[in-house]
Amino acid sequence: MEGRKYLRIGDVFMKWNLTLVVILAAGLLLSAGSRAQEDLIDNGHTLYDIPPRTLVDMPTAGTLPRGTFNIGLRLYAQGGALGYTDIGLSNRLMLGISYGGTKIVSNDNPDWNPRIAFNLKFRVVDEMEVFPAITVGFSDQGHGPFISEWDRFLFKSRGFYAVTSRSFYFYKWTSSWHFGVNYSREYKEDDDKDVNIFAGFDATFNYNLALLLEYDAAFNDDAGDIPEISGKGRGYLNLSVKWLFAANLEMEVFAKDLLINRREANSFSRGLRIIYIDSF
Repeated sequence: MEGRKYLRIGDVFMKWNLTLVVILAAGLLLSAGSRAQEDLIDNGHTLYDIPPRTLVDMPTAGTLPRGTFNIGLRLYAQGGALGYTDIGLSNRLMLGISYGGTKIVSNDNPDWNPRIAFNLKFRVVDEMEVFPAITVGFSDQGHGPFISEWDRFLFKSRGFYAVTSRSFYFYKWTSSWHFGVNYSREYKEDDDKDVNIFAGFDATFNYNLALLLEYDAAFNDDAGDIPEISGKGRGYLNLSVKWLFAANLEMEVFAKDLLINRREANSFSRGLRIIYIDSF
């Protein structure tokens, strides 16, 4: 009994320490962002220049302008790393490739993903004064470890999708709302293959800081036939904070599965994303 008591006290202490670290990190980020804000504006670079192409995982209707490219690195749980690049072939069409695996940031042998993944996005309708942008696309890049037994990622790829986005502008602040539907090709036998929906928003403050929030209903990942990897039916709530660190460099920290939808998970997962954007 005494051992359990000490364990609970230790757990509470660790949780408070983690909370304090998060608060201090957020404070430092906001302070540094304020100092860098004027330099970025003077150089003509802000987060308004190119809208987000994704939130945490879900796509938006945004695409890269023609002749613009990004190179990204995403670090996530289980020593995972994912490298990717996207190119704006036109103002409406964007093409990307990605590859990675787990146990890369570790002292174990890496578990590489079985194939290179592709991302293709085409904006059918541009955003107008009273009408949202509409984009269709395909992506077979999922997130988390690849599970060979079920031929899928832990967090399924979007597969075929359509998404609509609408922006609202205010002084030094903008917000965009997004809603989409997708059909993932990652299913096998008893795995769930329902059509899925997702939604989210992003808000940009002071030109170089942004908050991104998304909710994935995960209708295609809540079947109980494979409890070791399927969700509990709560869906996935993900959150991230993005900082325009330099003129062409974005840094982002994110938290996934805040509702603890994964059956085997005891906590939400954390990660880091770094994106470099430039043009030819």
